[in-house]
Amino acid sequence: MPYTIDPQKRKEKAPCFKELWAPIYRILIKMVPLKARGYRPLQMEFEEQLKALVLYHLEEHTSGRHLLQVLEEDDFARKEIAPAEGIKKSSFFEAINSRGLEQLLYVFQALQADAARTLPREYSNLGDLVSIDGSLIDAVLSMEWADYRNGSKKAKVHLGFDINRGIPSKIYLTDGKGDERPYVSQILSSGQTGIMDRYYQCHKNFDYYQAEGKHFVCRIKRKTRKTVIKANAVKPDSIVFYDAIVLLGTRKVNQTEKPLRLVGYRAQGIEYWVATDRYDLTAEDIASVYKLRWNIEVFFGWWKRHLKVYHLIARSQYGLMVQMLAGLITYLLLSIYCHNNYNEKVSILHSACPG
Repeated sequence: MPYTIDPQKRKEKAPCFKELWAPIYRILIKMVPLKARGYRPLQMEFEEQLKALVLYHLEEHTSGRHLLQVLEEDDFARKEIAPAEGIKKSSFFEAINSRGLEQLLYVFQALQADAARTLPREYSNLGDLVSIDGSLIDAVLSMEWADYRNGSKKAKVHLGFDINRGIPSKIYLTDGKGDERPYVSQILSSGQTGIMDRYYQCHKNFDYYQAEGKHFVCRIKRKTRKTVIKANAVKPDSIVFYDAIVLLGTRKVNQTEKPLRLVGYRAQGIEYWVATDRYDLTAEDIASVYKLRWNIEVFFGWWKRHLKVYHLIARSQYGLMVQMLAGLITYLLLSIYCHNNYNEKVSILHSACPG
């Protein structure tokens, strides 16, 4: 299908994109530039590569070929984003699958820090909250590295999401069978509180987190064995029905070495049991913190639906990480743009202008 764009939107795109892109300029000045390997010059500079990937996500393209058509035929894309001499399909896909990952990581980390300074903290009274979860990406059978099960290939994104500011904070990529629990310590920094679902329950890890000075609010299985050390009073009119200091697990099998706090509450007819080392919050606060875990699910849904990050244009693990980082960078740019211009969170209504 040929690519077309409304003439009025074309007039709006250049100034909007430049404003959206402005935070990147300040980062690129300090970044180690991407250099060609050998004597052949780069057919696509890193800035052009990143701009093309941001445009890919903003305009919701569904294939690399469609993006290349845009870079060749659309006036704005040809003048503002594509290399002056154009870009061949082979050179474009070579760049995506083999170049720029180090630079993208640098841009993502610097832009994430910029967004964290710019955006307001919504739940600062609850601490530095990071929701942690994984998301599967459908892969094709030719992606041999993306093991999942017979006849099915998938990759998995392991993500940390800054709840206070509503932005991604860290990302890791594995095959679809990759265990999510080992990435918690890599995603969390000292003093932060990781919010996790039942899959992340691991009594040994609960001890590690406390030893590392990293906090956690993690839902656990209802039937988990618990040894009560101290029961705390519960308000009669509260959603909380249980609050105690306990050891989790079976002694000499999988019991925690360090005591922790266990909070039980009911919401919409469902019982939740949440393990934590946050003694500074009320039991109702702990319930509120765990409810905020859902924000990462909302992010994954928005990211997939509006930025089309899971429409793959790369097949290698390297190239897929390039695409994922570009999608996160696009989201961070939109977060800053929407805050500065509308004092709002990311909205598809406002992201239509930059795209």
